[in-house]
Amino acid sequence: MDSTLFIIGIIGNIISVLVFVSPIPTFWRIVRSKSTEDFEPAPYVLTLLNSLLWFYYGVTKPDGLLVATVNGFGAVMETIYVVLFLVYAADHAARVKTAKLVAILDIGFFGLVFAATTFAIDGLDMKITIIGIICACLNVFMYGSPLAAVRTVIATRSVEYMPFFLSFFLFLNGGVWATYALLDRDVFLGVPNGIGFFLGIIQLVIYAVYKNSRVKSQSNDEATYDGSASLLSSDARGHGEKNAFRFV
Repeated sequence: MDSTLFIIGIIGNIISVLVFVSPIPTFWRIVRSKSTEDFEPAPYVLTLLNSLLWFYYGVTKPDGLLVATVNGFGAVMETIYVVLFLVYAADHAARVKTAKLVAILDIGFFGLVFAATTFAIDGLDMKITIIGIICACLNVFMYGSPLAAVRTVIATRSVEYMPFFLSFFLFLNGGVWATYALLDRDVFLGVPNGIGFFLGIIQLVIYAVYKNSRVKSQSNDEATYDGSASLLSSDARGHGEKNAFRFV
């Protein structure tokens, strides 16, 4: 592997790991309260599927080691998150919903892709193409999911639902992996991360435009600040988490 490509891939791994571990405070809160409260399981289940598929792509493609390593780590982290969701589900309905999503997506869909590409498709190039198309389509969908948060920011004129550092690291993540894909001539990795990089720019621009609006609104309402004012409510955190997951 070219040294420049390897270095960029290592940087991409580091940034992606930071994104994968970003929900840890949320799950520490869940463990302490012994309840998932209003958090939704779908983002974690989808991210687990995304990580599994990219891990499979990385181990199938020659020289795909750096893609496989970071997504293998991501699959482990997301599995932990999903298990915690099952253990600390707020009620029986939430537990059943999580279990169904895992069965349909992480077990059923991934199992179908694995079986089809292993037993029904001959030739390594064709197998890589099929897996890459599926991974790219899912990644584009996940990169587009934060647009709901952007719409909320514009509607409320508040960046409360768009944590800056999460948006910033996702912007870096898309940019680094798009650069990696460009050097590696990997269209399946390049297209979704190029789109993610572009959408990341939009998020940061929106954040810059509205970052002072919340302060102004609080001043007009004569709102007082205390230590708890910087914490989002469970609903707000849930909304943020729904739009927080996009990876390699």
